[in-house]
Amino acid sequence: MHENQEKPGLSRRQFLKGSGAAAAATALATVPSTADAGPPAAEASPTHGPGPVRINLTVNGRKMTTNVEPRVTLLDALRNYLDVTGCKRVCDRGSCGACTVMLDNKVVYSCSMLALEAQGKQIRTAESLVTGDKLDAVPAAFVQFDAQQCGFCTPGFVVAMKSVLETNPKATPAEVEAGLAGNICRCGTYEQMRDAIAALCNTRRD
Repeated sequence: MHENQEKPGLSRRQFLKGSGAAAAATALATVPSTADAGPPAAEASPTHGPGPVRINLTVNGRKMTTNVEPRVTLLDALRNYLDVTGCKRVCDRGSCGACTVMLDNKVVYSCSMLALEAQGKQIRTAESLVTGDKLDAVPAAFVQFDAQQCGFCTPGFVVAMKSVLETNPKATPAEVEAGLAGNICRCGTYEQMRDAIAALCNTRRD
């Protein structure tokens, strides 16, 4: 057969061209018109920054106001802007627990959340466990059993321990220790902490 002789039926090229045109026509037919597009999308969340914005925080029962850049963490807002220095900066990456605070009675790493996110919530730090010269039972047990050395991790430990005991006043020592899983003591005073925990749980260590 000569190369220029026409072949019966559709060529592969013609078939593909025809299929593409049909698919495009079908797709266009299914696109809704502007009138049928449904309700408009919800408004975007408000944005902040890059300059400082005014925030209102409730810290240990006190209303506090300051101006911070939106990128400022809760830890930095507390320490550097509001002079609430109980929570400490150690790892600054949410792994050691030295910056632990209670947010609506739940423990959080204050280095890992923005100060803006804490607005409207109740923030409690280690300072809330002292009334005048009187220590709460948790830090008092740390003092009694010498459960601190350098002191950098201690505020985070006492806050986390207080949270466990408030949630479950009848917690066992094992349950309290489980609640401290996110806290690290670089000085290694874990045995003294266990003595303090046993006293708080009204048990005796073997």
